[in-house]
Amino acid sequence: MNIAIIAQDTKKELMVQFCIAYCGILGKHKLCSTSRTGKLVSDATGLNISKFLSGSHGGCEQIASRIACNEIDLLLFFRDPMNQVSDADYNTLLRLCDVHNIPVATNIATAEALIHALERGDLDWRELVH
Repeated sequence: MNIAIIAQDTKKELMVQFCIAYCGILGKHKLCSTSRTGKLVSDATGLNISKFLSGSHGGCEQIASRIACNEIDLLLFFRDPMNQVSDADYNTLLRLCDVHNIPVATNIATAEALIHALERGDLDWRELVH
């Protein structure tokens, strides 16, 4: 599966901790991320992550284009609901996930549910889409 990882600045450390906890599961899949989040996660976990531009320099749009082309199977996007900066970019990501039926987690509770579903094979139906 192709998994995209994005975290707003105030949620980057939480994403790092999440990826450390689930490194064994994530390591079985292809990961991509915006540059700073990807670097932080990769440095902490050793996971191989394809890094796009930073979110503010077009990284979110790069991931959005992969979602639109059905090249992403799962989006882990830890966002800060109190931070409304760049909401338009993030709303585009969420809208595209809805349009293309891509599972998305915007908080750690949903991310844990999806990561366990991924491990059990509950998301294998995404392979049929390709």
